[in-house]
Amino acid sequence: MAVRIRLARKGRKRKAYYHIVVADSRSPRDGRYIEMIGMYNPITNPAAIELDFDKALGWLQNGAIPTETCRAILSYKGVLIKKHLLEGVKKGAFDDAEATKRFEAWMKQNEEKIEAKKAGLEKSQDDEVGKRLTQEKKINEARAARLAKRQADLAAKAEAEANPKPEAEEQAPAETVAEATMTEAPSAETTSTEEASGEKSAE
Repeated sequence: MAVRIRLARKGRKRKAYYHIVVADSRSPRDGRYIEMIGMYNPITNPAAIELDFDKALGWLQNGAIPTETCRAILSYKGVLIKKHLLEGVKKGAFDDAEATKRFEAWMKQNEEKIEAKKAGLEKSQDDEVGKRLTQEKKINEARAARLAKRQADLAAKAEAEANPKPEAEEQAPAETVAEATMTEAPSAETTSTEEASGEKSAE
């Protein structure tokens, strides 16, 4: 019976997370398993991984074969490097103290990489938030400027309606003068005609 370390899908659509299980290779993906040794949630950034280190190492030493994804998870958590160092101790390449020293150095380096990645993600998130705030500030300023202009236009219009210019009064006297001039002109012509007629009669 081939034993594999693999993922069993859980959760709902588009919100999936996984159990890291040890199961018979003939069992269905989400079916019966021998033991659950951890959880993997790829939705978060970075991905959340919970793993029973000793159980995973024990199953690897007993011949369990991890899938590609589980192998990456075990490598990320240091299980594979630990197995490799223990095999070196068995072969006599170095002793337990040296294996422990190398493993601790590797874990420290790996933790520094993880912390650097988290810091980078937090910085990028802060930068993104800052950019969004700047864009929203510009939009709000433009909106406030348009609103102020509209209010100024409405105030000017209301003032113009409340205090209309005396254009009608200025035009009325001009029209009256023109009418008076037109009325007086025929009177002068009539007078001159009458005078001319009187002169002819006198002759």
